[in-house]
Amino acid sequence: MVPARRGDLFDPACPTRRLLDRVGGKWVAMIVKVLAEAEPDELGFAELRRRVPGISHKMLAQTLRSLTADGLADRRVEPSTPPRVHYRLTDLGRSLDEPLAALREWAERHMPDIDDFARRGGTSP
Repeated sequence: MVPARRGDLFDPACPTRRLLDRVGGKWVAMIVKVLAEAEPDELGFAELRRRVPGISHKMLAQTLRSLTADGLADRRVEPSTPPRVHYRLTDLGRSLDEPLAALREWAERHMPDIDDFARRGGTSP
């Protein structure tokens, strides 16, 4: 087994930057939450789209493609006409839900403060 390698976020060539860019978006945070809540079941593409309000077909497909390419989600194709595709989190994807949950909770708790700051023209009280 290869030992885990830590990156240096401040090194422009560090792959950690790419990963943070990929998992730091709002759609990833929402999709991971929806898939985590569905555990142990899988969710189909259409069901995911219903549960993530505002996401376009293209953005959902793109985000799911990234999650599966990074090993965070599994994709299973049901041989039917038309084929049905189902998604679920991998163990690695489930481990991402906890830090994303903390970020989601922080954002929900502090959004009124951010809005209030912007209403004041970006100045502290």
